Amino acid sequence: MTRRPRLVATDLDGTLLRSDGTLSERTVRVLRALPEAGVQVIAVTARPPRWLGPVRPLGHATAICLNGALVVDVASGGPLELHALPDRVVRDVVAGLRAALPAPSFAVETPRGMLAEHGFEGWQTDHLRRGARVEDLLDGSAGKLLGRCDGLEPAAFAAQVRAIVGDRAQVHDSGAVGLVEIAAAGVTKAAGLARWAASLGVPPEDVWAFGDMPNDLEMLGWAGRGVAVAGAHPRVVAAADAVCAAPDEDGVAQELETLLARPGGHG
Repeated sequence: MTRRPRLVATDLDGTLLRSDGTLSERTVRVLRALPEAGVQVIAVTARPPRWLGPVRPLGHATAICLNGALVVDVASGGPLELHALPDRVVRDVVAGLRAALPAPSFAVETPRGMLAEHGFEGWQTDHLRRGARVEDLLDGSAGKLLGRCDGLEPAAFAAQVRAIVGDRAQVHDSGAVGLVEIAAAGVTKAAGLARWAASLGVPPEDVWAFGDMPNDLEMLGWAGRGVAVAGAHPRVVAAADAVCAAPDEDGVAQELETLLARPGGHG
């Protein structure tokens, strides 16, 4: 029998959001009903706070952003908790990557927005300040370091970054082609969710988690029930306890409707 959760954690892109980047009315209705049924909901995403607009229809909510580095109040965008990548680590990692790779470019995401080098192109450029080098923009609030290297094939670029970064920081794969995402050592979606659940007094076995990409793997493994969406990365599908329908078919909502249809306790 599947244990009834007290907390539902869900990735956004490729999982909860449809391919047009929106939440369906069905999904909004189901997620709004969960707290009334005694089940809390939290978004766990690689997105920065300024990109949480699609989940604001859920009303007052909390989100774990930047792959676990930042917890925010969705309504206000205000930070509740930050696990920053230390400036010295950013400088060391960037120096190593500059020495090894052909013309990489960098930016950092902070609770207040993106700080980017002039050469960092091909990415969303809202809410940012630019400078000649990312090292000159640091202010102690880097939740995530972003890197691009257009002269390399994306998989080769990611592999080289992992080799150079080593255990100094955490490299994430959220499915953004040609972009590497680096957080402080130990900062993952799973770690962020575990801290939040502990603060609520909710053990892992009372958590359901939904995801689609490798940066969701640890979170799905930590939760009592990890669910992949149809079309998820093969590694995620293989590791999940179950697979629900695709986002454009409101797969997460379908799965949660079965939960709401049950009486309390265990299904």
